[in-house]
Amino acid sequence: EISVLCDAEVALIVFSHKGKLFEYSTDSCMEKILERYERYSYAERQLIAPDCELQGNWSLEYNRLKAKTELLQRNHRHYMGEELDSMSLKELQSLEQQLDTALKQIRLRKNQIMYESISELQRKEKAIQEQNSMLAKQIKEKEKSIAQQAQWGQQHNNGANTSSYMLPQPPPCLNMGGLYQEDADEARRNELELTLEPIYSCHLGCFAA
Repeated sequence: EISVLCDAEVALIVFSHKGKLFEYSTDSCMEKILERYERYSYAERQLIAPDCELQGNWSLEYNRLKAKTELLQRNHRHYMGEELDSMSLKELQSLEQQLDTALKQIRLRKNQIMYESISELQRKEKAIQEQNSMLAKQIKEKEKSIAQQAQWGQQHNNGANTSSYMLPQPPPCLNMGGLYQEDADEARRNELELTLEPIYSCHLGCFAA
């Protein structure tokens, strides 16, 4: 009736007081029903067990972290020089040794940082010096180029002035006919003076007589 009303697979296992087995199953065989039961019950146990284990692990982890935190806080106070009254001589010596070791490490790290800083500054200084040398060289070359250009310009100007002073005087006249004309006129004037001189002397003598 349960199988029909609920549309379910039913399996019944009964042991008598003498240990005799009685079983009943619906249309499916007993082995399939038991296998299905084992599969689902195992999956359910796997879901429940981690939750319980995880809850227990959380409690253990919390207690462990709490104890570790308290220890760190107590050590921090000891390193700061607090709550030293409860410490024994051995604990104080151990604390002193730890502080000495820490100071050595601190000084070593400080010296390393200072050395790295000095090396970096020296590297920058060298780079700046090289840059300054390069700039000075460029300035010197530029000044030399400007001086050479000025010297070349002065030499060019001096050469131009000397050339103007040494130019020959141009001839008075390049017309050959004109030159011959001047010579002919000069010859006529001389001839006329020679011709007129006896006549002029004669007239003067006549007037004197």
